[in-house]
Amino acid sequence: MTTKQNNIAVVTGGSLGMGVDICQRLLADGVTVINLSYEPSKFNHPNLHTINVDLTDRAATQAVASDIATEHNVSRFIHCAGTVRPAAVDDVALEDLDYLTELHLGCAITLTQAFIPAMREAGFGRIILISSRGVLGLPTRTVYSATKGAMLSMARTWAMELADQGITVNTIAPGPVATELFQKFVPDPERQAEIAATVPVKRLGKVEDIGRVVHFLLDEDSSFITGQTFYICGGASLGTLTM
Repeated sequence: MTTKQNNIAVVTGGSLGMGVDICQRLLADGVTVINLSYEPSKFNHPNLHTINVDLTDRAATQAVASDIATEHNVSRFIHCAGTVRPAAVDDVALEDLDYLTELHLGCAITLTQAFIPAMREAGFGRIILISSRGVLGLPTRTVYSATKGAMLSMARTWAMELADQGITVNTIAPGPVATELFQKFVPDPERQAEIAATVPVKRLGKVEDIGRVVHFLLDEDSSFITGQTFYICGGASLGTLTM
């Protein structure tokens, strides 16, 4: 019988954008990282293990979660996977709501349920959900902002339930960050510059801006912070942002 490994982090969406930076910071700390991603990893590391999975496939997510929990004592879970299904309210498709609900919320519940027992047993756990500044409102983001907003409420509930067991739960709400996803939906450099100009610090975010805060919250010494949402947005949460 194989002894379970400790000091394990699971990162969803660790093959792109913010997820890559988060994985690399954990690996630099000597943490073994399991990356759950639809995309293959862009880099190799002896302690990085990528599992290609469609997190909107509930059965596939449950199978992966069970396998990981059987083999590992997961101490940190970062849910970074996400996407946008933009549409004005007149054109919103309920199929998109179903898709993003499973991606942003459903799989997070499934994975958290699998990892909590090991966190409880260790008396230590860190759960971080990557939400969005878009929860404050953004044109064409009905289903995106709705599901990302629900992540905030879900995390606060979990934080209340798990706080006395050494498990913290927080959310990060990034503003516009120059990731592959951002480039996909805003490919025009001139439009990117216009968006940057609406941010109080007058620039787009970098993945490192998000990774630093995630890294801080994952630390064992960050045990007095739970149930909080951190807007890492260059001040965009203070006013109007248009995409």
